[in-house]
Amino acid sequence: MERRKFLQNAGIAGILAAGAAPAVHAQTAPAIRWRLASSFPKALDTIFGAADVFAKTVSEATGGKFTISVHAGGELVPAFGVVDAVQQGTVECAHTAPYYFFGKDDTFAMDCAIPFGLNSRQMTAWMYEGNGLKLFREFYKQYNIVNFPLGNTGAQMGGWYRKEIKTLADIKGLKMRIGGFGGKVLSAIGGVPQNIPGGEIYQALEKGTIDATEWVGPYDDEKLGFQKVAKHYYYPGWWEGGPQLTLYVNQKAYDALPKDYQAILAAAASHAHIDMQAKYDVKNPAALKRLVANGAKLHPFSKPILQAAHAAAMDLYSDLSAKNPAWKKIYSDYAAFRDEQNMWFRFTEAGFDNFMQTGRGTAKAAPKKK
Repeated sequence: MERRKFLQNAGIAGILAAGAAPAVHAQTAPAIRWRLASSFPKALDTIFGAADVFAKTVSEATGGKFTISVHAGGELVPAFGVVDAVQQGTVECAHTAPYYFFGKDDTFAMDCAIPFGLNSRQMTAWMYEGNGLKLFREFYKQYNIVNFPLGNTGAQMGGWYRKEIKTLADIKGLKMRIGGFGGKVLSAIGGVPQNIPGGEIYQALEKGTIDATEWVGPYDDEKLGFQKVAKHYYYPGWWEGGPQLTLYVNQKAYDALPKDYQAILAAAASHAHIDMQAKYDVKNPAALKRLVANGAKLHPFSKPILQAAHAAAMDLYSDLSAKNPAWKKIYSDYAAFRDEQNMWFRFTEAGFDNFMQTGRGTAKAAPKKK
């Protein structure tokens, strides 16, 4: 009898202790304030908004104890200055597209997108279940950075052009704003790449400083108004089959976090990672319809252009592997993963998608005979 009573009381005490633990933790957990520098303007609620989703999740998961203020490109540091800012501890973290920084080392580009690389699902698989995250954690140590995947746009469009691009000859001398690493391949096939932050592209296109531009896809492009100054809209963005955005965290700031805060940081980043592409997949179809209704003219890149760009990209990767040990180490793993994934997707995703997206999968079922 006494033993049963003791066990009952112990059980109640255990339940009370478990219930009280979060409250006790909330009282003892440190209050931490961080600043996040984005490379994007606030007007782009999908790509800039991913950082907001991340910061909100961190705050909610810690009862408001760990807060991160999000700042648009240029507010704290220039849009393309975020790596230096995180490395030096000027800010604790940043949200950006790593291929902006290929000038520091070409290897940065693989943490985002390279021409004819992984699509978004493959990129996420490589980062989380392949060797991607491990390899880039090693790479970023020299910059005092801890990286987390934080968003993906999915395959992008091929951009806006003042005139039609029918052959390789039409690319010769073409001044195009193209993000990061894709410009290397554009240059190899005759184009003239320009690296311009998102908030400055429209003015450059309007003034004729550039002949063409790419950004992301219909939803963002419509917001930026490119269709007002260039009518020809091409696809696919062969240089961005699955571009991943990344959260950069200063190593010292990260190491100073309690272990549970570190876990919350990782969970919040992965949540925002999924949320961002979901938003693009929902918003892009309606935006594309509006753009076409307002005069945008859709064109696929010709097969000769794609083949020439692909050949130039493969030559570039071979050259970099011969010159850059960091590139070679990561690209060899990346390329092997890409080959395996494309073999698999060829039989499943591509076969299913081709049927569904050519109209055959959208036909209404025939009425049953009575």
